Amino acid sequence: MCGIALVLSGGGRVVVAPSAAAAAAAADAAAGIQPSDEGKGVTVDELKAALRRRGPDSLGCERLRVRADGTILGRDGCDCGVGNGGDVGDTELCFIGATLQLRGAEPISQPMVGQSGSVLVYNGEIYGGVHVADDQNDTQSLLSSLESSCSCECHALVRDEACPCCGSVGKSVPQILSTIKGPWALIYWQAAPTVKVMESGEDNDFSESTNMSYWEELPCGIYSIHLKSLEKSGMRMKEACVSEVRRHDWINSSLDELIQWKRKSIVPTVDDLTSHQNSVGDYCLSQSFRNSTEADKNAAYKVLIALRESVMLRTNLNRLFQDDLNKLKDDELAPIAILFSGGLDSMILAALLDQCLDSKWTIDLLNVSFDGQLAPDRISALAGLKELQRISPIRRWRLVEIDTVLTNLKGESEHVMSLIYPSNTYMDLNIGIALWLAAGGDGWVDGSICNMQNGCRYKYKSTSRVLLVGSGADEQCAGYGRHRTKYRLGGWVSLDEEMRLDVQRIWKRNMGRDDRCISDHGKEARFPFLDENVIKTLLEIPLWDIAKLDEPVGKGDKKILREVANLLGLKEAALQPKRAIQFGSRIARESNRKNFGSNRAANQAYAGSVEIHQRAR
Repeated sequence: MCGIALVLSGGGRVVVAPSAAAAAAAADAAAGIQPSDEGKGVTVDELKAALRRRGPDSLGCERLRVRADGTILGRDGCDCGVGNGGDVGDTELCFIGATLQLRGAEPISQPMVGQSGSVLVYNGEIYGGVHVADDQNDTQSLLSSLESSCSCECHALVRDEACPCCGSVGKSVPQILSTIKGPWALIYWQAAPTVKVMESGEDNDFSESTNMSYWEELPCGIYSIHLKSLEKSGMRMKEACVSEVRRHDWINSSLDELIQWKRKSIVPTVDDLTSHQNSVGDYCLSQSFRNSTEADKNAAYKVLIALRESVMLRTNLNRLFQDDLNKLKDDELAPIAILFSGGLDSMILAALLDQCLDSKWTIDLLNVSFDGQLAPDRISALAGLKELQRISPIRRWRLVEIDTVLTNLKGESEHVMSLIYPSNTYMDLNIGIALWLAAGGDGWVDGSICNMQNGCRYKYKSTSRVLLVGSGADEQCAGYGRHRTKYRLGGWVSLDEEMRLDVQRIWKRNMGRDDRCISDHGKEARFPFLDENVIKTLLEIPLWDIAKLDEPVGKGDKKILREVANLLGLKEAALQPKRAIQFGSRIARESNRKNFGSNRAANQAYAGSVEIHQRAR
């Protein structure tokens, strides 16, 4: 992921409009920094340093000075030191972009400026909706599409193809953005002859202080900021810039349906349960593909096809920046890595990646442990490695064992605390540390079990810049213990409601935190289970085919994915119980002992929703 930010200043002071601060946080501009204790915020240098960790390939900025009527007073590339914004009433916008280039034939830098004078900083991947040629970069292609958009603000508020103001058939900015498939965040300055206040929708004036924290996770959506000066008694008062923020609807009905996350078939009848007793697990992979007509009727096969396509989109080497591939040495041919516990989700991703990636490439399996070879995730990772070697013996699988102890991580813990913010519980910190260490890829390889380096154990740091992560599998397939509790107490309807709640809040509880911890190493996390088509496919399947929670743990939970694992020949992985990374790596146990003295004391504290305070430092 790249790092992007927008700094607005005017009237001799920086305006920390929550829109700008939140957008920066959502785009991970806040990664690695927190406001000072005195409430003075953060410096631009701190912001740039945090962004550069996310985007190590280039760092650039573009500064605009504008009046409230939209007149551009000047523009230049700059060091983005915050100035006084020119005359009182003028506004200065400083766009900062740090690039992690993973696509395109030629190096690019951000911000990108279009022929019209529009400015774009972009963070994400485009897998559809906007055409991106194999030799092009996502940001270049998106800017080209945005340059052709209609600039009338009234068009941004309607779903009509043609603009009601000027009749233009060019799409509005929300219409273009609504077509993108894949994860993204951006900040876009659309140059136009005039700047108008959008009239429809509820106004939200964030110029005054609010009760928001300095950094906030921004809810998913499209927001626009209109900058203006205050007017009073018919006379314009040239004061500090004021921002008005609006949120726009997605102009895509299918995307709206995914966001609502509604399943048609929730409560089974007796006939439904009887007709679905024959499990897909009876098929082996070769039988399924040879008899595709029969297998197509099977829900698990549909999920397998959707997941395979998702992995293919995220690991197509034709779309990777070719300069990165050319730099790899013969013994480091691993452009893609997996955050690997040996559990069900990561094993499925590994098997699918093996199908999508040329066999000449090594696949790095990154596994973190706080208890050496005794941690549950290390044990399952070693077992998983053997199973992967069995189903694909010609592939070079490299298990990277990343071992540490919590007492040696004081400085790292403080840094991760800044990355997970505004999340601030011990659970968040434990997850963040484990993810941060795993993404770093700095560990040891046992050549005797990986068939490398003449069987010697050697130090190794993964150079893979794309990491596959299994996030979203538990939320969509009833993998959490609370799902079983909801089912036991309230049946299928309660289970469906709990799963919908988990999916709709995953952006706030998980994704921002996890992405910032992983991207801090100049690497990009990609989430195949959260692909739009995977989500759609899972929602089309009856809930009783997704999970059967009256069956034991390791069988009924995530039932659909266990059947997918069977299709892939992963018989042992299909039986693996769910283990969260903080427990599987045993960081939670070590953290509890360090901060509370014992697991029992920690459990009592967690019951009171303990947040991190100075004790964690």
